[in-house]
Amino acid sequence: MQLQTASVSEVGGRSRNEDAYGQWRHGTLFASVVADGAGGHGGGDAASRIAVDTVIAELTRVASAGVALTGLNLLRVLLRANDAIIDAQEHDRERSQMRSTAVLLGIDETAGVAAWAHCGDTRLYCFRRGATVVQTQDHSLVQSMIDANLLDTRDVRGHPRRNVLFSALGTAEDLSIAASEEPFLIAEGDAFLLCTDGFWEYLDESLMIDAIGRAQTPAVWLDLMVAQLREAARPNQDNFTASAVWIGDAAGATVLLSAD
Repeated sequence: MQLQTASVSEVGGRSRNEDAYGQWRHGTLFASVVADGAGGHGGGDAASRIAVDTVIAELTRVASAGVALTGLNLLRVLLRANDAIIDAQEHDRERSQMRSTAVLLGIDETAGVAAWAHCGDTRLYCFRRGATVVQTQDHSLVQSMIDANLLDTRDVRGHPRRNVLFSALGTAEDLSIAASEEPFLIAEGDAFLLCTDGFWEYLDESLMIDAIGRAQTPAVWLDLMVAQLREAARPNQDNFTASAVWIGDAAGATVLLSAD
């Protein structure tokens, strides 16, 4: 089994990029993480960087101890990132309100399984044979409205309170982190996408799937989606970050990108 990967992270219409991403490998174990920070005085970019750096360091620790990349263990990794952000808040009063969303994908190539965990509205998708087989559910006001049948999923991207979150890393109380419960058997041709809300806001799932059919590599897939995003985005668009992971034989060498 071979993984093809690519990532993109851009400032958009903002003055500062508060997103971060990273990829990690230990033998036949692989992980990808994307984070979206928030907070004044540079707190957003600090929070997302702390989240990514802590996740990568913690993955190395647990892998060295022989711990499997299950959903529960990835949840624990994000809890460590939460602790690290809180610790940084306590040492810098100007950044006491910094937060970060995050999504983490882990793949065990030997076992042929994937797992994930996430907090906030940074999402993970898995597309298979032209269909969405996995989509994480945001910890947000609009998602709660959807769950209560008060809002249709088609109206999420344009809702005026779409950015109201119920959970983010850097929270001492009422923190919610969701994780996959069962091992997810991966298959040749699966396409995973991890992305911040600045990315998925302008691209519905049908566009993501259509772009897969026109791409030969994950890098081209991201390029096609970014082109559509730029056409649809507003002048003050948010930062956007996405990491793509394809399961299958690569046309070229696999490239693992470090945190931006």
